[in-house]
Amino acid sequence: MRVLIVRLSALGDIVHAVPVLAALRRALPDARVDWLVEEAYAPILALATGLHHRVIVRARNSYSTGNTIAFGGMFGYVRAAAYLRAQRYDAVLDLQGLIKSAVWARSAGARRTIGFDRAHLREPAAAACYSETVAPPEAPHVIQKNLSMLSALGVAPGEVALPLEPNPLAATREAIAAAGGSRQYIVLNPGAAWPNKRWPPERFGALAAALRDQAGLRSLVTWGPAERDLAEAVVQASSGAATAAPPTSVSDLAVLMREAALAVSGDTGPLHIAAAMGTPLVGLYGPTWPERNGPWDPDDEVISRAGVCVCHHKRRCRRGAPCIDEIAVEDVVAAAVRRLGKVPR
Repeated sequence: MRVLIVRLSALGDIVHAVPVLAALRRALPDARVDWLVEEAYAPILALATGLHHRVIVRARNSYSTGNTIAFGGMFGYVRAAAYLRAQRYDAVLDLQGLIKSAVWARSAGARRTIGFDRAHLREPAAAACYSETVAPPEAPHVIQKNLSMLSALGVAPGEVALPLEPNPLAATREAIAAAGGSRQYIVLNPGAAWPNKRWPPERFGALAAALRDQAGLRSLVTWGPAERDLAEAVVQASSGAATAAPPTSVSDLAVLMREAALAVSGDTGPLHIAAAMGTPLVGLYGPTWPERNGPWDPDDEVISRAGVCVCHHKRRCRRGAPCIDEIAVEDVVAAAVRRLGKVPR
């Protein structure tokens, strides 16, 4: 059996879709499973075990290496569609629910093109591209929604598994050692693509100082492209309790999270990578619902202002004062101390 998963973006959403790959491999060990993804988000899938091919679109250049084939340039879309059709997939699963993802799913020419029903699509017009649809149960978390699509293939989802295997660079190992070693440091992730998902950097700094004083742990501050200044602002506000992490690939970030005693972050890709690594978490939520996108370990802590937010799932606050700013430092310190108290040391 040949199956194509379509989830083009973004980082956290792809992490939430990886359990579908794990369930397919568990139920159909001889199946070939490929994944269609945009280049900006493909690195996370390089860590996924059990994937036959990453098929990358919107790439800067076309190339083929190992289990990856990428399509770039002016005619990349046409060549990618031709490649997909040549694979003769038995089924395509569109886990994104956008018109663009549905068009890609349909262009693969599979016997079955499966997506969610109109009521559960971000762009309902995408349903026109599917040969069959699935109505997911009223499961609160997006992982459960994604897994429900497997019912169309007669596959039971089973337990949630995220088969990601990162390998760090030497600089990452050195940063972990300098921070105290495995389970002896905290990761603070102040960045996010959406401005209204970012808790203020000076509060992250105050959090680092408080956790050093109360828990005896120093903090590493992670940062992505164009976020170095944000990380430095946290460090400057930490009274010497925090250090900026070295530049990290997705694999390095996953290892930093896996070895941490705790991670504190808004609703963004690094938080979901941390959850996949089993890292104890404190999640800070403003315009998104933690019930849908939050940590799935019941021991993790969530502080949310989604109940009073007026701009759910919007990149920018309509009020001019993001509701995540209403989260107080002392509340996050208390949540972090509670979560650390549940971690075996």
